Amino acid sequence: MIRRFGTPPAADRRYKLRPGAYVVLLQGSDMLITREAPFDQTQDAEYQLPGGGIDPGESPVMALHREVLEETGWTLAAPRRLGAFRRFCYMPDYDLWAEKLCSIYVARPARALGPPTEPGHSAIWMPAPNAIALLANSGDQYFAHLALG
Repeated sequence: MIRRFGTPPAADRRYKLRPGAYVVLLQGSDMLITREAPFDQTQDAEYQLPGGGIDPGESPVMALHREVLEETGWTLAAPRRLGAFRRFCYMPDYDLWAEKLCSIYVARPARALGPPTEPGHSAIWMPAPNAIALLANSGDQYFAHLALG
């Protein structure tokens, strides 16, 4: 059974399954997280582990490499799967209620190739405890703590 974090699903709502791959990237005592600008001005920016949706025909690790590069400008090396969790949420970018099935990895940052290419994202290095405190969902926080040992 895959652990659930966050709000339980509403019985009267249909959710679309959205598998994704996310990573904890550590360099010394610092962690790389992404800041996503709000979808609209009524929301706050959201801090997340780098990663995102797995496209059809893509493996989780392929998606992880693509998403991390898009959201941070970094490449990664030696990804190792930590586990997975589910969360139920609304995705305003897609106007979609989703059951997100999040596979979480830990990896080494390899090389910065440039700024993020995904609109609205910025990459931020900061001390790991500060980064974990900013992460928007408790599943990301749980696995980031786990990656620190």
